[in-house]
Amino acid sequence: MGAVEHPPIFRLPGIPDHVTYTWLVMVILAGVAFAASRNIQLVPRGVQNVLEVVLEQFVGMIDDVMGREGRRYLPLIATLGLFILTGNLIGLVPGLAGPTANLNTTAACALVVFVAYHWIGVRKQGALTYLKHFTGPVPLWLKPMMFVIEIISHLARPLSLTLRLFGNMVGGHILLAVIFLLMGLDGLIGWALSGSLAGAVVGGIGGAVTIVFTVGFLYPLKILVSFLQAFIFVMLTMLYISGAIEEAEHHADHH
Repeated sequence: MGAVEHPPIFRLPGIPDHVTYTWLVMVILAGVAFAASRNIQLVPRGVQNVLEVVLEQFVGMIDDVMGREGRRYLPLIATLGLFILTGNLIGLVPGLAGPTANLNTTAACALVVFVAYHWIGVRKQGALTYLKHFTGPVPLWLKPMMFVIEIISHLARPLSLTLRLFGNMVGGHILLAVIFLLMGLDGLIGWALSGSLAGAVVGGIGGAVTIVFTVGFLYPLKILVSFLQAFIFVMLTMLYISGAIEEAEHHADHH
């Protein structure tokens, strides 16, 4: 990765890049939240209007997936979604580093989800009752094996969340880095400026085609992937929490 991608233009001495740009994402989101809430109006406009539309989309998704019971988890779900989306989009800006392209950041987000939905399940049902649902409605002699299978399944969830987001973001950044390397002064553009006729023709046409391809197709595709990966992460988070809530309601109905 380092062979084709230059380090970000802004770095803090002794601080890893993904931590620096995680702080940047936090500053951006805090600034947007402050701008939207400093002068709240009954008829929203400007930043307040935009943020209300975004939060209404989150509320709509929560209602569809979890029901109205899930609205209490809006702060967790919306914060994760906005953080991941902003981190994804920052990575598309030349000279900046997207924090979600680092395994530590995606693992931290996944662990937050993992701890949160188990904590919700334990709080709703109690520790012993929550552990019982890991065995499932199977005969007594199958319960130990089912318990092990369920534990492995739950442990695989944070791993899946981590690697899916990380892999998609890193793959896109590597592709963009390779394209920029091909277009740079050591590539097609440098060849076009070399002064030779062949360089001017082949390098010029190749550079123009590459720029059009990047701006017209690759960047829109990366923006779409950034939104899609944030959506998938949020959707899976809601499904995991919903599973804990439904299990609690299932036990409540039986009692």
